[in-house]
Amino acid sequence: MPFARLPSAPLLSTLTLALSVLSATLAPAALHAQAAPTKLTFGSNWYAQAEHGGFYQAVADGIYRKHGLDVTIKMGGPQVNGMQLLLAGQYDVAMGDDLQTYKGVEQGLPLVTIATTFQQSPTVLVSHPGPKTLADLKGRTLFIGQASETTFWPWLKTKYGFTDAQKKPYTFSVQPFLVDKQSATQGYLASEPYTIEQQTKQKPTVFLLGEYGYPPYAQTLVTTRTALNAKRDALQRFVQASAEGWKNYLANPAAGNALILKDNPQMTPALLDYGVKALKQARLVDGGDAAKRGLLTMTDARWKATYDFMVQEKLLAPGVDYRKAFTTELVDKVNVLP
Repeated sequence: MPFARLPSAPLLSTLTLALSVLSATLAPAALHAQAAPTKLTFGSNWYAQAEHGGFYQAVADGIYRKHGLDVTIKMGGPQVNGMQLLLAGQYDVAMGDDLQTYKGVEQGLPLVTIATTFQQSPTVLVSHPGPKTLADLKGRTLFIGQASETTFWPWLKTKYGFTDAQKKPYTFSVQPFLVDKQSATQGYLASEPYTIEQQTKQKPTVFLLGEYGYPPYAQTLVTTRTALNAKRDALQRFVQASAEGWKNYLANPAAGNALILKDNPQMTPALLDYGVKALKQARLVDGGDAAKRGLLTMTDARWKATYDFMVQEKLLAPGVDYRKAFTTELVDKVNVLP
């Protein structure tokens, strides 16, 4: 019985080289997907809505799985304290905002922001037709919530001369605004304007504060220093996959919206459609620095601008090291252009 011929030495060398090249060219995501996925829990800041669409899309399209992650999205709500759950280790990442993180750092909490969903705040002032600019609202009744007194209200007073005398409490209802035709109310881009239009059959005038220079990012991705050190690779993949999810969602949100409707039965397809259109029109996700640097990007300059605003308005102690509130190390490695 003849023996099979062994490959010659040159052939073995060629095969070895080919296998080495093949291994080196395998996508990192594919390699991660072969291993058991890393479990991560992500807590949003409210009930599932269009503003969370890219994360749901990353689940629906299998993008997290492709990057070796098993991501569970936990909805927020009025009774959910995301930062508390993050610090307790129940979340790996929580959706937050710059001001909240700065205050946490001021108090010695080990919070650190690794990316941002929105390049500007979705906070708006909504008025009846008439006013053309934000400055035109000076002297009119403004329905402003109590929490806003430590966020955008001091900025409005300093920049536009608004006064506490024109402010009335906002109770998360647009009815007082509908009654007073000379008033304006605070809101969020994809929420109150839709509700008002549905009830009045008329488009209200919407002023997006970010377009007028209000500096904070919004819907930031916050973790802890401990988690960042222990799970840096998984968090890097989470940021990458989330950026890819947002790109897909902005292109075709159907899969993400299906999961949103499943998670939040109170949501309607009409409101979701409105929300997606509002996000696109304002370019909250893909505008600003994201247009050139990639989705979810952040810059030192923007964080410093928010820090300066907070210190100026005495919302933050001037001795706080602003760089402790964020790191761009992870998001700088992500290059998902719109």
